[in-house]
Amino acid sequence: MKKNLLKILTILFMMSFFSTSSKADNAKSGDVYQFSFINFDETKINLADYKNKVLLIVNTASKCGFTKQYEGLEKVYQKYKDRGLMIIAVPSNNFGSQEPGTNAEIQKFCKYNYGVNFLVTQKEIVVGKNAHPFYVYASEKLGALASPKWNFHKYLVGRDGKLVDYYISSTAPESEKIINAIEKELNK
Repeated sequence: MKKNLLKILTILFMMSFFSTSSKADNAKSGDVYQFSFINFDETKINLADYKNKVLLIVNTASKCGFTKQYEGLEKVYQKYKDRGLMIIAVPSNNFGSQEPGTNAEIQKFCKYNYGVNFLVTQKEIVVGKNAHPFYVYASEKLGALASPKWNFHKYLVGRDGKLVDYYISSTAPESEKIINAIEKELNK
């Protein structure tokens, strides 16, 4: 029984590397511009409004060990916003129930504690069968391993609206890896 389960898990793991989902292949377009989020004030945030910008989309939480990354995200945003970077924080309560607040409480927390000036959306589901469509798309395009495993998982989107890469929660926003990737995309 254990051998069969191990074989099945191994096959599924390998398939995430070597296959693409027909759902992603059949998406309206090959870019993220088909998606939108809802802002805290209930206005729509159309990613299409950010064409020719570089996007860093991050699922966040206010009561996480990585919450201090808001500070790094704000520094990166301030440094690169005039060159075309937009950061979009997507609060989620998916991991450890670490984002229990209301949308208003989350906004207040981000502004008061970290002086956040980039976009912070309403709370969304980022994993599972009810995940926001952007997160389903990102996982399908970049593979199952690219789906968020915890808070502060980051996706980088190029000026062309294509997903460039993902960064796990422990990769700080100011890391050389992320900064180099952002600069590369901004220079295109």
